[in-house]
Parts: sequence; C-alpha cells; structure tokens
Amino acid sequence: MTDLLTLEAEVRTDLGKGASRRLRHAKKVPAILYGEGQEPVSLTLEHKNVFRAQQEEAFYSQVLTLNIAGKPVECLIKDMQRHPFKELIMHLDFMRIDAKHVVHANAPIHFLNEDIAAKTGANISHHVNEIAITCLPKDLPEFIELDLAGLELGQTLHLSDVTLPKGVTSDELAKGEDHDLAVVSANAPKAAKAADEDEAAEEAPAAE
Repeated sequence: MTDLLTLEAEVRTDLGKGASRRLRHAKKVPAILYGEGQEPVSLTLEHKNVFRAQQEEAFYSQVLTLNIAGKPVECLIKDMQRHPFKELIMHLDFMRIDAKHVVHANAPIHFLNEDIAAKTGANISHHVNEIAITCLPKDLPEFIELDLAGLELGQTLHLSDVTLPKGVTSDELAKGEDHDLAVVSANAPKAAKAADEDEAAEEAPAAE
C-alpha cells in the first residue's frame, strides 16, 4: 500500500494542450501541484503507476508522496480527470500539505453489518458515501466505519450518529445542527408501504 501511495514525478516545462496530448500518447499523465503558498508546478507521471495507484481507495483519502527530482513532497489528490470511455487518466491536481496545518478531505464510509440490518426486511439506503472532514494530516483516516447492526426498520442515522476518529471533525456539523445530514436509512419495502397506505385509506372515513 505504501509503495502505491508514492509516485515518481518529473517537472515539465512544455505546456499547453498540444504538449499534454503528446504526453498522453507517450503513456504519461500531465499534472499540477499547488498549495501552501508556493507557486504551482507542472508535472508528468507515468500513467501505469497512476492507474495502478488510483485503484486503491486510500489513494483518494490518504497522504500521497510525490518524488520530484529526488525530493519527496507530501500532498493530497484534489481532482482527477478521466477519459469519458477509455481507461485513461487525463490530468491530476495535487495539493501540497504541511504536517502542522489542517487539511480538508473526504473520507469514505464503510458500512458494517449491512446484511444484519437487512434481515429486518428493510431496504438500506445510503444517502452519502463519504464525509467531508477536517484534521491534521497525521490524523487523516483511510475510511470511517459505521456499524448498522442495530439499525431498526424506519430508522435513519445522521452525521451526529457517526463516531469520528480522534482529532477529526465533520465539516457539515461544524456549520450547525441544520447540517446534520442523513447518512443511511432502513426503509420499509415498497410492497409493505403500499399495503400500509391501502389499509390507512380503508380505515379513513368516507368523505361526505
């Protein structure tokens, strides 16, 4: 895993759309590195290495290391452009980080024991699959776990029900209680809902 999160990169001076097309034909990926008050740097990476690394979930949530001219630079992936139908990475945006400065990132949610919750007959609906978080780079989680074993039929879990790792805060919850977003719900099956609605309609007094 560690090796996949370390990528070799070269500084590029040949810029523009034509230069980027030539790089892609040579099986390389154009990229840019910015942030921490430093000038942006245009880079080139080997496509095969990037493609292999981006298949790992941690690539999108963990600190990456770019070796640029022998100097390691820690960063986060902020944007990735893909070809609309080919398995090609078209461009990458990396953001420098500083160990002493907090970072904003998205941590994927791993839903545990969903099969147990489903045994109640519920349809499990994921409203979000990742949480926007703020923390120091050393506290950045690879993922956040949410146990659904006790999820009951008709119940909804919100951001406030998610236990975040030490040193990690939710960006949405920091905005106030109105931003306590729904994360996952255990909904009644459609057939059961329809039956309940029909029963309620039959019990309702006829309109005069």
